[in-house]
Amino acid sequence: MFENLSEKLQGTLSGLRGRGTLSEQDVTLALREIRLALLEADVNLEVIKQFIGAVRERCLGAAVLEQLNPGQQIVKIVHEELTELLGGPAVAIEFASRPPTVILMMGLQGSGKTTASAKLARFLHSEYGSSVALAACDTYRPAAVEQLVSVGSAAGASVYEQGTERTPVQIASWALERARTEGKDVLIVDTSGRLHVDETLMAELVEIRDVTAASQVLLVLDAMTGQDAVNVAEQFAAALPLDGTVMTKLDGDARGGAALSVRAVTGKPILFASTGEKLAQFERFHPERMAQRILGMGDVLTLIEKAGAELDERQAGKLEQRLRAGEFDLEDFLGQLRQMRRMGPLQGIIGMIPGLGAQLKGMKVDEREIDRTEAIILSMTAEERRHPELIKGARRLRIARGSGTSVQHVNQLVKQFAQVRKVMRQVGRGKMPDLAALARQRR
Repeated sequence: MFENLSEKLQGTLSGLRGRGTLSEQDVTLALREIRLALLEADVNLEVIKQFIGAVRERCLGAAVLEQLNPGQQIVKIVHEELTELLGGPAVAIEFASRPPTVILMMGLQGSGKTTASAKLARFLHSEYGSSVALAACDTYRPAAVEQLVSVGSAAGASVYEQGTERTPVQIASWALERARTEGKDVLIVDTSGRLHVDETLMAELVEIRDVTAASQVLLVLDAMTGQDAVNVAEQFAAALPLDGTVMTKLDGDARGGAALSVRAVTGKPILFASTGEKLAQFERFHPERMAQRILGMGDVLTLIEKAGAELDERQAGKLEQRLRAGEFDLEDFLGQLRQMRRMGPLQGIIGMIPGLGAQLKGMKVDEREIDRTEAIILSMTAEERRHPELIKGARRLRIARGSGTSVQHVNQLVKQFAQVRKVMRQVGRGKMPDLAALARQRR
């Protein structure tokens, strides 16, 4: 996400970092490049004007230009203003004082609203331990009810549906009573989308909001539609007061104009971002962290949270004991590989590590290489995984055939694992491995 904008902003700001002096002209030229980058990212024109104006006012003060390192100060200002543009401090969803908390999900057809509803249900259960139900009130789109039943069940939520015979308002009222009876903490109402904003749609949404006394009204926006998403947000906000937005398909939008504009246009925060197709690829939107990612500063906090969410404490303790005993083998390696993949696409993880994203700029992580590694390890016997030194000759040929790879691929994995094992043994003994020496060995 934001690849194009991030690359251009980082390129512009890198020319300012470390410079001992800066003139007003230097700042003006840099702001011109930033403005062009935002225009190419499809950011709303009024939003760009406000952003550039705020940055210019702060950067051209004597307190900045006369600093010992003015370039670093300007980068700091851009980061702070970008954070403010994205929404300032992160906003958490508000729960009603008396359950169930009713969350009304609305948006245009094709925005990913039904899947986002299931993802939100999974998130609330995972993060807060909430008992969540989904109300299937999209009675117009073919198979919408069946889709919600499928993804909602996969998310671990109860799905309340009455087919398509009753009206959405009637279904919403019935679902609320059932949620109360069953003691649910949260009821998420999935409503019908339209191809455009119309009076009938808005009137129905207002009725559903009133009959359920919804405490949160969230607008689901497709990030890939750019300025259209911002226009839609304006129209929905004018017809029905919003509490926040959910950005979907953010991983597929290289520009990011919608995410950078919608908060300024609607005045409402982005609460959640959908960053992939899997139900787990859904997270709270943190403006400051997103600004750090855009400017190449990494996002260590989100990376830690992702790792913590996937970490099996018992498995981690077992691995620690094996490391201390110098017993790290291909079974352990496979387990760590799978755990890392559960955190999301590796390309995204790299971008969260400060400095690494910039160093590996332009490099694409081929997930098929990970698949190949997994296939090779799974084609080994248990003994071979525990003792990789046994893998020679006929064994390598058998493993290559079983994994659909070549002997060269098997050789490469065995060689690389030997280096990984050496590092792990050094770590287990409390020593810092000589990474430079390992790099020379690989060459």
